[in-house]
Amino acid sequence: MKILVLNASPKGKNSTTVHTALYLQALHPEHTFTVLPVGQRIKGYEKDVSPLRSALEQADLLLFCYPVYTFIAPYQLHRLIELIKADGVDLSGKFASQITTSKHFYDVTAHRYVEENCFDLGMKVVRGLSADMDDLLTEQDQREARNFFDQLMFSCEHGLFVTPPARAPRRERAVYQPVLSPTPKRTDKDVVIVTNCASEDANLQNMIADFRAALPFESRVVNLRDFPFDGGCLGCFGCAITGKCVYQDGFDTFLRSTIQTADAFVYAFTISDHYTHSSFKCFDDRQFCNGHRTVTHGTPIAYLISGDYQYESNLRMIVEGRSEVGGNYLCGVATDEGNTTADIQTLAHSLVFALEKKLSRPANFYGVGGMKIFRDLIYIMQGMMKADHKFYKAHGIYDFPQKQKKRILQMKLVGAMLAIPSVQKKMKGQMNQYIIRPYQKVVEEAKASLPDRR
Repeated sequence: MKILVLNASPKGKNSTTVHTALYLQALHPEHTFTVLPVGQRIKGYEKDVSPLRSALEQADLLLFCYPVYTFIAPYQLHRLIELIKADGVDLSGKFASQITTSKHFYDVTAHRYVEENCFDLGMKVVRGLSADMDDLLTEQDQREARNFFDQLMFSCEHGLFVTPPARAPRRERAVYQPVLSPTPKRTDKDVVIVTNCASEDANLQNMIADFRAALPFESRVVNLRDFPFDGGCLGCFGCAITGKCVYQDGFDTFLRSTIQTADAFVYAFTISDHYTHSSFKCFDDRQFCNGHRTVTHGTPIAYLISGDYQYESNLRMIVEGRSEVGGNYLCGVATDEGNTTADIQTLAHSLVFALEKKLSRPANFYGVGGMKIFRDLIYIMQGMMKADHKFYKAHGIYDFPQKQKKRILQMKLVGAMLAIPSVQKKMKGQMNQYIIRPYQKVVEEAKASLPDRR
């Protein structure tokens, strides 16, 4: 089989991810492997896509290899997918799979993103391999890589593919016309609208205009297409200690002085390729100059999205997951799928309410799980990621359960007592009463705090 390894890591041959593919290549000389460093060559393909087209046409299997960057694939792979689709090369019927490395922070959304775009291209998708950053260095994980490849070949031979998700028929969306008159503006809050709106994005432009009209605060629009990005994140960790990006385009200063100073963030984009235009992904990835620090924790966020958002379950997970991990109160999402004007007004009211009440909510599984991965990662890598380590210590993120010595001792004493038969008999049926007693006290105190209405 002719296997084309699309190495989307910006590190090229120095990528740890691609070495899993090279390992499999060494073990399977019966197959023809071609490794293409698409992550490093992306600017070249923007000028001439023909070498890429030729390699794609000759392949039987496309193997996407990339590190997971900020919930999805790196900017370089997003841009590659845009170029492939725009070129119109016929990939229908070809096999596709993927290899990623990460600390398993939202690797599932990255895999689904690639799968969805492969479905768009009519490809036969086989579930990929999600490896840890250093999985290839252990015998067990080497075995899992070998098993993945054996399963991949078996699946291609026997037609065991990932089933494409059912999609409701698309309908033509009417152009949304702005109808709201501007409300009087207050200047005590600063709201920034971050967008990648293109000149042809009429719906998004008009949605932004109506949102700004409905919002009783002054707002600023930052269009990412206007920023002179030198390129996507290189994964070089040059910012790990200083927080300063190796690029000289000034993005780190721009981010901290123009965007992160706001009291609320509104992200506005048009859906394309199951996310949005790659310019937004470049913005996502380059924010790694902040490392893994939740520097905007507590800042409310909202979304204006043009497109079939209701059909994009993976995108909805990313939107929610980002707010949860970042500790941002998600005020809602307004789209142009239904009653757009009412949705925009409601979103504006929700954002105002969140700002005035300084709303927050406890993190759900997306937030708790994501931050535990970061917590453990930074604790191990504290010697290199010094800025992250300092931030995590200062904000109490190192909440390792094993350090809750008092709580652990209490549970041991309770367990020892419950192991005594006479105590078991006495406590039978009464455990819940003991558990809820402090909660009942809180409720009674709340009742007592109310003024006497007699």
